[in-house]
Amino acid sequence: MTSPSSLSRRGLGIAVASMSVALAIAGASHAQDAVRTIKIATAAESKPLSWGAIGVEPQGYEPDVLKAINAKLPQYKFVMEGAADIAQETGLATGKYDIATGGYYRAPAREKQFLIPEAPIGASLIKIYSRKDSGIKEMKDLVGKKIVPVTAGGGIYKFATAWQEKNPDYKIEVTASSAGIPYPDRLKEVENGKYDALVLPSNLGEQTVIDQQKLNVQASEPVAINKTFVLIHRSEENQELADGIGKALKELHADGTLAKLSQKWFSEDITAYMK
Repeated sequence: MTSPSSLSRRGLGIAVASMSVALAIAGASHAQDAVRTIKIATAAESKPLSWGAIGVEPQGYEPDVLKAINAKLPQYKFVMEGAADIAQETGLATGKYDIATGGYYRAPAREKQFLIPEAPIGASLIKIYSRKDSGIKEMKDLVGKKIVPVTAGGGIYKFATAWQEKNPDYKIEVTASSAGIPYPDRLKEVENGKYDALVLPSNLGEQTVIDQQKLNVQASEPVAINKTFVLIHRSEENQELADGIGKALKELHADGTLAKLSQKWFSEDITAYMK
């Protein structure tokens, strides 16, 4: 016959075991809850910088960098989706998104509205694309040349306007347009002589188009360099996120990860311009 004391010890053992299982389950649940989901808006149509519409896994340089950052910040789960430019900043301002990436420059207005880590995610290198026999190497060489129209109010329009103001002795004709003709077609127009030059950031995959289609077009050295940054919804909760992203980006730059991803997507090392 089993003694009362044996039954008591057995019951105690079962209770302890049950409590251990309950604590383990609670611990696992707490650990799972501790992983915070971060919603990220990436550029939807800026291949190879970033592309992929809603419901499609984003691809490109910035999505790959974001994945590398997330690997260093396991307390977060990054969830990315492509979004139009205007939807990105609007969604970020309202809190729909925690993060937005899309080749964004640092600007005073953005610094007031969003959290921006000090370390850049990339660099936008503005270059001049012209025929190999054009002799065009810098902005001064565009005097008297026919330049492909640029987006009204866009970054290139602002750059060209600012350059003209700083260099009043050199008159270049920059026409604003909202036609939205794809840049691969614009490169062909430069080759066939419709235009003398195209001014664009080099992170849109121009060199890949030139190489694949064997165009008689070349890129100049950068005529302007703008570092690009991650924008983060401004909130007390997101300050720690911003600090973590800044630290991760510095590490990814130092260990060569950003250089590797740059070569993969842009066929050049943009990190040399990110100091």
